[in-house]
Amino acid sequence: MGFEYLTNVPLAQAREDYRKLLKDNGFAPRTERIPVTAACGRVTASAVYAAISAPHYAASAMDGIAVLAKDSFGATETTPVTLRPDQYLVVDTGDPIPDGCDAVIMVEDIVRTEDGSVTIHEAAAPWQHIRQIGEDICAGEMILPGHMNVSPSAIGAMIAAGVMEIEVIAHPVIGIIPTGDEIVPPTPNPAPGDILEFNGSIFSAMVKTWGADAVVYPIVPDKFDAIKAMVAKAADECDMVILNAGSSAGREDFSASVIRELGEVLYHGIAIKPGKPAILGCRGAKPILGVPGYPVSGIVVVEELLKPLVEEWCKGEREEVRTIRATLTRPVVSSLKYEEFVRVRMGYVGDKLTASPLSRGSGVVSSFMKADGMLVIPQGLEGHEAGEEVEIRLISREDKLKNTLVVIGSHDPLLDELADMMHQEDGGIYMSSAHVGSMGGIMALRRDEAHVGGCHLLDTETGGYNISFIKKYFPNGGVKLIRCVGRQQGIMVAGGNPLGIRSFADLTREGLRYVNRQKGSGTRILTDYLCQQNNIDPASIYGYDREELTHTSVATQIAAGSADAGMGIYSAAKLYDLDFIPICIEEYDLLIPDHAWDTPMVQHMLRALKSEAFKEKILALGGYTVENPGEIIPLD
Repeated sequence: MGFEYLTNVPLAQAREDYRKLLKDNGFAPRTERIPVTAACGRVTASAVYAAISAPHYAASAMDGIAVLAKDSFGATETTPVTLRPDQYLVVDTGDPIPDGCDAVIMVEDIVRTEDGSVTIHEAAAPWQHIRQIGEDICAGEMILPGHMNVSPSAIGAMIAAGVMEIEVIAHPVIGIIPTGDEIVPPTPNPAPGDILEFNGSIFSAMVKTWGADAVVYPIVPDKFDAIKAMVAKAADECDMVILNAGSSAGREDFSASVIRELGEVLYHGIAIKPGKPAILGCRGAKPILGVPGYPVSGIVVVEELLKPLVEEWCKGEREEVRTIRATLTRPVVSSLKYEEFVRVRMGYVGDKLTASPLSRGSGVVSSFMKADGMLVIPQGLEGHEAGEEVEIRLISREDKLKNTLVVIGSHDPLLDELADMMHQEDGGIYMSSAHVGSMGGIMALRRDEAHVGGCHLLDTETGGYNISFIKKYFPNGGVKLIRCVGRQQGIMVAGGNPLGIRSFADLTREGLRYVNRQKGSGTRILTDYLCQQNNIDPASIYGYDREELTHTSVATQIAAGSADAGMGIYSAAKLYDLDFIPICIEEYDLLIPDHAWDTPMVQHMLRALKSEAFKEKILALGGYTVENPGEIIPLD
C-alpha cells in the first residue's frame, strides 16, 4: 500500500490494516523456557503435559493402618474382628501402601490391645482411603492448554506431575525513544523553554501494566541521522518501538522519514482526536509507532494502537472493555472529521450517573489522572448536548463511582483539602470536583447532577451573598445552604508589584495584561460589578475576555509572566508568591440538595468541615476566615 502524507484513516480500519501488515511480515511472539516456580502469571506458549502421574504411587489418604481388606470382612459392632500385628502396618497420610495391602483403616476406627493387635468394628472395603496412582493427574494428560495464564494452583499441579520447566510467551520488549531539542531529563528546576521528558515514564508504566517490558532510550536531538540510528538500534534490541514526537508536519518532524527509510510507513494520520499525527510503521515484523509529543495525544495513540498488538503478542486474557450509560453535565462539541476521545469525571447522584467532561487539551496530562471514564464520540457526529445520556468506557470501578461525592460549582482549594481529609479517614470515599463557576453549580443542582455546589454569588443590589440567587433558582426550596468560609478576594500581581497596582481602577493602564475568570463564576460577577462601580468599560481592560477556570490557573499565568494581574483569592496568590491587593471578604458557601443530604458522602464531608483539623488547614492556607463551618444558613 502506497504512503499518503497525513492520511485521515478511521481508527478501526487503521488498527486492522496494521495488524494484517505486521502478521504478513511475520509478527509473532517470542517464547522462552522458565522454571515452573517462576511461571505464575505467565502465559503458556503451548500445551503442557504431565511427565508422571500424580500421585505416582498408591498413597494412604489417612493416618491409620494398612491392611488386606478381606482380613477385615465380617467385622460389625456386635462381631468385631481382631487383627494380629502381622496383619497390618501403621501408615500416615501420604505414605506408600505396603505390598500385600489394599485398604487403610483410619486410626479413629481401631482399638489397640496390649499384645499389639487391633480390634475393628467395621469391615474395610478394598482400596478405601487409598489415593490411586494417577488419581489427580495421569502421565501424558494435558495439564494446561496453550495460551493460558498460569495460576498458583497450576504451578502445584505441574510440579506434582513432574514438570519442572515450561515454555511461555516472552514478555514483549517495548523500546521508547524520546526526541526533541527542547526535551530534557526530569529536573525540579527546568529552564524556560525546557520540556521535561515524562512521556517515556508514562508509556513505560502503561506497557508494563499490559504485561510488556520497557526500555526508555536516551533523549535524541532533532537530527535525522541521530534519530535514524537510535530507531535502528531499538528495532534490533526490542520487539516493538515507540518513537515519541516528530510525527507532525513541522520542519524538524523527522519520524515518518526515518521510519520510511528503515522500513515501511503504512499510514501517517489517523482520524482520531487527540492523536491524529500518529504514524503506523514497521521494520519487517517489528512495529514502529510514531507518537505525537503532546502527552494526551500520545496516551490515546499508545492505548488504541499499541495495546492491541501487545495483547495479541501476549495471548492472555484480554482486558474487558467495560461501558456504562451516564448523563453529561455539559455539552461536548466534536469535529465531524475525527473519532474523539473525551475524558470525564463521574459519580452517582441518586440513581443518576453523571459525567463531567474534563479539559480536552492534548497537553493536559492531569485530565487522564483525574478521569473516571472515556466518552468516545464517533467520526461524523457533532457531539452531545448537556443532559444527554451517553455511553462511557469505564476507567474507575463502578463501586467507586457510587461512593464519590460529586461537587460542581465554584473552585476553591479548600475542596481539595476536604477531599484529602475525607479519603484519608475513609479510603472508600472519593470526591469528584468540576469547576464550572457558581452559576454552573446552581444549574447542575437544579438538574440533579451533583451532591454539592460551591457558590459565592454577590447580590449587587444588597451586597449579600448567595441567598437571593437560591431563592430565585429554587423558589420551592429543596436545598440547604451550608456555611463554609469567608475568603479574601483581591487583585493578584507579580511579586514586588512591579507595575505599582494600587486599586481596581489601575487595571485600565496602558500595557497592563489582565487575565479573567470565566463568565458565570462568582469572581467574574464580582469583577463585572467592580467595573460598574468604578465606571470602567470592561473593554478598556486589556485581556478582560481571557478566561481561566480556577484561581490557581489565574495565579499561574501571573507567576509565569504571561499576565500582569487577575482577580483571585489570597491563598492562590500566596501559593505562587504573588503580591495581593485586597478588595473584599466574600462568603464562599456550599449548596446541598435535600435528596443528597443523608448520603454517607455528604455527611462525611460535613463532619470534616466541622472538624478542628479542617479549620487548621484552611487558616494555614491564608486569606480565609472560619466561623461555624458546616452550619445551615437560614434562607428567610
